[in-house]
Amino acid sequence: MNILKTSQKIILIIFLFFSFTNTKTIAQVNGYDLKYGISLHGLLPDTDFPNDDIRFSYLARGLVRYELTTELELGFGAGYGMLAGYDFDHNLWETSLIPIDLKFIVSPFHIDTFSPYVYAGGGILGWSILTSQTQSPVPVKDSGWDPIIPYGVGFEFALTENIILDLSGGYTFTFTDKLNGYKHKASRESYHDSYFDAGLGITIVVGSSASDADNDALLKKDEVLIGTDPDNSDSDWDGLNDGEEVIKYNTDPLNKDSDNDGLSDHDEIKIYTSDPNNVDTDDDAINDFDEVSKYRTDPLNADTDRDKLSDYEEIFIYKTDPSKADTDSDGLSDYIEVTRAYTDPLRDDTDSDGLVDGAEIKIYRTNPLNYDTDGGSVDDKTEVERGTNPNDPKDDKVKQTSAPVVLEGVTFPSGKAIVSPESEKALMEVFNTLNSHPNIKVELRGYTDNTGSASANLQLSQKRADAVKNWLVNKGIAPSRIKAIGFGEANPIADNNTEAGRRLNRRIEFIQISQ
Repeated sequence: MNILKTSQKIILIIFLFFSFTNTKTIAQVNGYDLKYGISLHGLLPDTDFPNDDIRFSYLARGLVRYELTTELELGFGAGYGMLAGYDFDHNLWETSLIPIDLKFIVSPFHIDTFSPYVYAGGGILGWSILTSQTQSPVPVKDSGWDPIIPYGVGFEFALTENIILDLSGGYTFTFTDKLNGYKHKASRESYHDSYFDAGLGITIVVGSSASDADNDALLKKDEVLIGTDPDNSDSDWDGLNDGEEVIKYNTDPLNKDSDNDGLSDHDEIKIYTSDPNNVDTDDDAINDFDEVSKYRTDPLNADTDRDKLSDYEEIFIYKTDPSKADTDSDGLSDYIEVTRAYTDPLRDDTDSDGLVDGAEIKIYRTNPLNYDTDGGSVDDKTEVERGTNPNDPKDDKVKQTSAPVVLEGVTFPSGKAIVSPESEKALMEVFNTLNSHPNIKVELRGYTDNTGSASANLQLSQKRADAVKNWLVNKGIAPSRIKAIGFGEANPIADNNTEAGRRLNRRIEFIQISQ
C-alpha cells in the first residue's frame, strides 16, 4: 500500500466521523480562556521502507491551548508513542517517540458548535530505536533529539458546555533519517523519516464563550464582541453591571458616562433618573450635569419652578432664580413680570416708590413702573399711606388752613348731625392735610340756619362739629389735634329767608389754630 492510498483512508475516516457526529450541542468552540486535554493518534510511517504491510503505530498526547484571538490559538503539546514498520526484507523495526511541540491553530470560521481548523508549528522529537534488524549503509545511533515541523487540519465538535471532541489529521516532518534504523549514504541527505497521523481527542474548556464568569448576565462570547471584560461585571466601574447597561439601559458598558455630560450612568439612572444617553434630558438647553451640580435645577423638568419660564431663559436671559417662581418675592411670578407687567423680576419695587410691584398691581392698581401713577406730584406710597387715591391727581395737594375755610360739600340734613356720604370727599381733603402735617392742630366750627330756637341751634351746631371730628378721629387723626365748637345760627354767610341760603348756613368751617 502506498502513501496516497493511506492518505485516502485517513480522509475517509475523518469524513465518516464528521458525518455521523451530532453537532447540536450547547457548547461553543471559540471564545474561551484555556483548553487542555488528551488525544490518541494512529501513525503511519513515511520512511525509506514501503508500507505494504502496516504495523500498528500510535501516539498519546497531552495538550494545552490558549486563545489569542477568536481565530488564532497557541497550543503546546507533548506525547509518547511508538512508530513501527517493516524493512525491505520484511524485518520489524520499532522506535519510541517523544514529540514536544508548539503550534499555531487557525480557526477561520465563527461557528458555535463546530469549528474546522488548520495548524502548523515546530518542536523537537526525542526518539529511541527499540527493534531493528536492518543493515544500514551508514551507521545509525540508537537514539537522539531532532527538530520537527508538524502541520495539518482538524475539526472540533462541542459535546457539552465544557467538553470538545477533537478530530485531526496531519503530517510531522522530521529533520532526521534515522527513525527506522536505516540511513542512506551521505550523498542522499534529502531523505527524512517522518510520519502521518490521525487523532481523536477530548478537550476540556475553561472559561467557555457560553459561560458567565462575572455573573453580569452577559455570556463571554457577547462580552468579547462588545469589548467588555468577561471577568469583571462592571467593566467601566460606573456602579452598573455590564448586563444592565447592555440589556436594560442601552448604555455604553465601556464608558461610565455614556452621554459625556459629566454625570456617570449610575448617577443618572439611580440618583437623578435622567437619561444616561441624552446629555440634556429635559431639552432645556442646559446639560444634566450643569443642572444638577451648578444650577441645582431639575434635569427632568425644563421649568423647575413651574413659572412658565424655562430654566435656560431664567439663567441666561433674565438672570432670575430657576428654582424660585418669584425671584424677588414681590408677589408676582417671574413670568408675569417679564411678559405682562414688564417689571424687573430681580427687584421687588421696580419704580422705587416704596410699594412692591405685586401690591401696586394687585391691591392699589397703580403702575409699578411709575412712582407717581396719577402724575399729581405725590408718589404712590405717600398717597396710599395717607389714604388718598394714587390714581387721582386731584387729591394730591392738601388744603391750606391759614384762614377759616368752609368745607364745601360737607352738608347736613335740616335738624340733623349726620355726616352724609357725599360729604366724605370734602372731609378727605381735611384728613389729607392733617395726615400730611402731623404737627397741625385745627378748629372745626359748626353752624346752623335760623330755623328753630337759638339754644337748640347752638346744640345742633356742636353736634355737627363733633360728628366731623369723630369722622376724622376714626380715620386715624389724634383727638387732641382737633377742637370742635358749635356757633349755632351766628355768623350766617347767606340769606336765611331762602332755602338755598339756609342750606349754605348749615356748614362746617375749618381753621388752623397752631403748628
